[in-house]
Amino acid sequence: MKKSWFVLVATLSLFAITACSNSGKSGDSGPAAGSGIIAEQQLHIEAVNYKFDQEVYHVKLGVPVEIILDNKKGNHGLIIKELGVNLDQAHKSAVVIPDQAGEYEISCSIPCGPGHKTMKAKLIVE
Repeated sequence: MKKSWFVLVATLSLFAITACSNSGKSGDSGPAAGSGIIAEQQLHIEAVNYKFDQEVYHVKLGVPVEIILDNKKGNHGLIIKELGVNLDQAHKSAVVIPDQAGEYEISCSIPCGPGHKTMKAKLIVE
């Protein structure tokens, strides 16, 4: 009886840990997360040591966009807090629907060296 109880508890614990560790890791984030929405545009952002390939990126308001991180040099991540985007080597893209016009800060989410704090760009939703 004790062995059966232990196996049951261990199995349930394993399922709980697996579910928690996979939450938010599908590659999709933001307002369109998990909705199956197909992107109508793509935004490729290249990262090299201490900078992104552009200072300013533009996307259209209300249009689903797939944001794709491409690490060209170094190990970098990308975060856009207001849109719920958090990309890295394991999760290189996310589909979001920007629902508010404005400027959003893009920054590196992985400490990448002495220029990490200044590795920023802007996303303009218009």
